[in-house]
Amino acid sequence: MKPLKKLLVDRDIELFIGQVLRTGVITASAIALLGGIFYLVQQGGASIPDYSVFKGEGAGYTSFRGIFHGVATGNATEIIQLGVLVLLATPILRIFFSLIAFAIEKDKLYVVITMIVLGIILFSMFGGLKV
Repeated sequence: MKPLKKLLVDRDIELFIGQVLRTGVITASAIALLGGIFYLVQQGGASIPDYSVFKGEGAGYTSFRGIFHGVATGNATEIIQLGVLVLLATPILRIFFSLIAFAIEKDKLYVVITMIVLGIILFSMFGGLKV
């Protein structure tokens, strides 16, 4: 049986991580919605694109530098991409805060497991990233 103080600390950490997840999803949704509105304003009257020929996306959609530069210039598609980045960062933040919580609890096994999971995710994301 865990002492009451330990249960309260565990509960506080769970509530904080839940709040991080909610905030991340709401923020990402708001950014993507704002980008979608800007996109309709900017591109609403444009002609229908030709999808019979594949054209790869430029650095503006596939690199951090391109996305942030596009957001700074008010490009709607990059604002939408920023929303996607925030949405992708949300579960990674959850893993990071779980790692901190396990370290505070001095639970070495879960610290190691969480570090491995976080390392695999970060390597998978940034290993083949265009700069």
